[in-house]
Amino acid sequence: QTCRTFIRSSNMELKNLLPIFLFFLVGFSVVSAQQCGTTGFFTPRSKYDTNRGLLLSSLASNVSARGGFYNASLGQGPDRVYALGMCIQGADPKICSNCIDLASKATIEKCPNQTEGLAWPENVILCMVRYSNRSFFGSLELEPSYILYNSGAIRSNLAEFNKLWEDLTSRMIDGATSSSSEGKYYAAEKVPLTPLQNIYALMQCTPILSLRDCNICLNQSVRDYVSCCRGYQGGIVFRPSCVFRWEIYPFSQAFDLALAPPPRPPTSLPPSVGNRTNTTKRGSESISAGIVVAIVVPTVIIFLVLFSIAIYVCGRRQSDRAIVRQGSSITITDTNPHQFDFQTIEAATEQFSERNVIGQGGFGEVYKAVLNGKEVAIKRLSKASGQGAREFKNEAVLVAKLQHRNLVR
Repeated sequence: QTCRTFIRSSNMELKNLLPIFLFFLVGFSVVSAQQCGTTGFFTPRSKYDTNRGLLLSSLASNVSARGGFYNASLGQGPDRVYALGMCIQGADPKICSNCIDLASKATIEKCPNQTEGLAWPENVILCMVRYSNRSFFGSLELEPSYILYNSGAIRSNLAEFNKLWEDLTSRMIDGATSSSSEGKYYAAEKVPLTPLQNIYALMQCTPILSLRDCNICLNQSVRDYVSCCRGYQGGIVFRPSCVFRWEIYPFSQAFDLALAPPPRPPTSLPPSVGNRTNTTKRGSESISAGIVVAIVVPTVIIFLVLFSIAIYVCGRRQSDRAIVRQGSSITITDTNPHQFDFQTIEAATEQFSERNVIGQGGFGEVYKAVLNGKEVAIKRLSKASGQGAREFKNEAVLVAKLQHRNLVR
């Protein structure tokens, strides 16, 4: 097992916060940061509590369905809650959903009546959940910050290691914050340290930051690690706006593709017995049998590879079409929820009055209404929404399947 030292620093007033303190976590698998704010509190079972529960309970499905990131708000005035969830790029949707779900539940449990909460857990992969009573979307926030590092020292040449490490982190920051980069806001890379050991590093910013702010956040995290923990075998820096981690072993499934074995070089043909050369004569020209083999064999291999790829692509297209047909056949009635006609909904929301608007998401506005004597929330698909009717129905089906005391079925 590896011993980790944890350092936390902050300029914010946070629960049980000391300027600097240390404690040891045994086992490198324990990597997480979680904090509740102390600048505001709410009454349990209040509207803020209800809105927080609704928003955090929907994060896991929304984050996994939208490529690993989702942010939204719910409520009005002092009851309004802002929340976001994020997984590392390329994470399996199911694994991402599980990580966000775990972080959401842990945050609610740890912060029972605080108006702000932040969690950076690692459950197979690294993910983040954050909520607040103030809008933080698009804002660069460097504090609170948390630093964990391995207590084991680097055993290789330290000068060479530092040069390799600095080149790696600098290159990754440039790649994650360049406007021309394909992988904006994210970088995961490995470089060989010794013939038997690599350096693995990961960086990520919340994608609602500007690239300039992402650059500032990542550079500050790298500088903080260097000033605190240079010479140790790995570590991680958490912030509300970004995360930076490096180790001498792979982590968070971020390097699975990078660790795939390289293709083997083509095996050379053995020499002919007795070094004899066979030739085929045509008129005055002679062609070596080795040359014929060297031309024919690669041609046949290339043809077989292209043919296999064509079969695979056709198979995938047919499978995708089948999935699309299957998905398009799902209707809201398949889940047997309560259904109301439009006139009933319109009356309950007072003709969709603006004074009943309590939030807004990707599909449109959310209205407060009373149905059958119960206060409920009604989401209406907006004509200006970038989402379509099919996505809207899928979310309705998902909500109908959820079990929660604040959801009306």
